[in-house]
Amino acid sequence: MLLALGMAALCARAQNAKPASAPSVDQIISRYIDAIGGRTALEKITSRASLGTISIPSMDLSGTVLIHEKAPDKLLQVIVINGNAYRQAFDGTNGWSDDPADGPRVFSGLELEEARRDADFYQPLHLRAIYPDLRFAGTEKVGDRDAYVLEGTAPGENDPDKMYFDAANGLVLRFITHRHGADGESDTQEDFQDYRNVDGLELPFEMSLTGGSSDFTIRITEIHHGVDLDDGEFAKPQADESKVQ
Repeated sequence: MLLALGMAALCARAQNAKPASAPSVDQIISRYIDAIGGRTALEKITSRASLGTISIPSMDLSGTVLIHEKAPDKLLQVIVINGNAYRQAFDGTNGWSDDPADGPRVFSGLELEEARRDADFYQPLHLRAIYPDLRFAGTEKVGDRDAYVLEGTAPGENDPDKMYFDAANGLVLRFITHRHGADGESDTQEDFQDYRNVDGLELPFEMSLTGGSSDFTIRITEIHHGVDLDDGEFAKPQADESKVQ
């Protein structure tokens, strides 16, 4: 019995071991940055406005999506479904959400830190800082694509995030994270597809999220860089504000 257990453990370690030919963590990150367009192209952009649609099959719902991003750390996401607007943002200090049912809500703790990471405009350049213990976790399939997997735990978090990078072209295919929100904790999986070149950057035009309160897919129709975005639109609303004008 002890021999069988020992052999099982040995086989498990061998299965998870890093192949001799596998790239290092720094090589995977460097290739990812190059695949997007390179550091210079990334740092050249300071704002982004994206428009698209959202579909939630389980609820038979669809709507529109607006995403505004501003360097270095501001993010606004607005989803409109059946005339109702749902907003979530990070203004550089505060993370907040606002919906017709519950009104404005300010983030704290791990939810706030997750919003801060999401709003990092140059996140691909900061992965080593975001995940100090970033490590290679093997090779897996994402659909029909081979992917190198990196795993890391952000400061203050208990569970690691996993990032899947296309072994052929270096682009990110999947991101699995442990998220915190008003409804509690959940493991979410975000898949990225339909990469297109916009102003020298390769950006995903389709993003599917599963594992949260509801599964949904966002399809981007327009992306514009160099948009003049006022800081005020990222600021948390007052208590009596519950609608997007």
